[in-house]
Amino acid sequence: MLDAHSPMTALPHSVSDSLALLGSADYIADRSLATAVHLALHLQRPLFLEGEAGVGKTEIAKVLATALRRRLIRLQCYEGLDVASAVYEWDYARQMIEIRLAEAADEDRRAIEGTIFSERFLIKRPLLQALEPAAEGAPVLLIDELDRTDEPFEAYLLELLSDFQVTIPEIGTIRAKEPPIVIITSNRTREIHDALKRRCFYYWVDYPSAERELEILRRKAPGADAALSLQVVAFVQKLRAMDLFKLPGIAETIDWTEALMQLDVLELTPSAINDTLGVLLKYQDDIARLQGSEAARLLDQVKAEIAAAPREA
Repeated sequence: MLDAHSPMTALPHSVSDSLALLGSADYIADRSLATAVHLALHLQRPLFLEGEAGVGKTEIAKVLATALRRRLIRLQCYEGLDVASAVYEWDYARQMIEIRLAEAADEDRRAIEGTIFSERFLIKRPLLQALEPAAEGAPVLLIDELDRTDEPFEAYLLELLSDFQVTIPEIGTIRAKEPPIVIITSNRTREIHDALKRRCFYYWVDYPSAERELEILRRKAPGADAALSLQVVAFVQKLRAMDLFKLPGIAETIDWTEALMQLDVLELTPSAINDTLGVLLKYQDDIARLQGSEAARLLDQVKAEIAAAPREA
């Protein structure tokens, strides 16, 4: 929770500063991602992040909100998401009470209409909240998993992303005095329309290299034995080279390491892998393919490569 009395952090002055800003909140990014974040912050453009589930797209918005000391406003997308849930709706119950009281007082009909269609009766949802001014600076607006929504809602976003404004027929246009920092994520279950992408800077968030994933693990699971972390990362990297239904993301790597720690595992063994595959893989077909001899074969490769690495260096 952001402390309302804490001063906001200034935007980073350079790409290197942006890289350091992300690192200050334990997000290990490469320079190309830091460049995309830096440009989005300074040119006030939404940042559209696409990639497989579990690679850290959503985390970027959380990290920016924490590091910049801004409020995080999250809109979790789903099929059937509409304006009433995402932008605004009228408080019909309070409006009806107001109408009855006004009629009892014999007030003019036009005066009643002017009263009930005012901000006092407006329920503000995440997108409208993001346009409101705040003492700590413009908020970070996370539009998460946009690919889960329908195309009509995607089209509705065009006005917001172009001009940072929302039009309410009964009131008019509400425009942000300071544009929010907008992060949009997609798992690419469907293609997002070009009209929306043109309003954003685009970045594909890929699986990390072994070196970067090991550093992430050191930050996120600092209690893990160094040898175990090395084996876990190497094993997960092997899995990502396979034709699985769902490849494990960074989130699964962290969860698996924490699960192994909970079981007091100091070194990967075939039995430890077989017992915990449900933490790492999320589909039975993938688990069935790995259990037993295949997991043992991959583990043998991992241990051989780790053992050979110092001699190769």
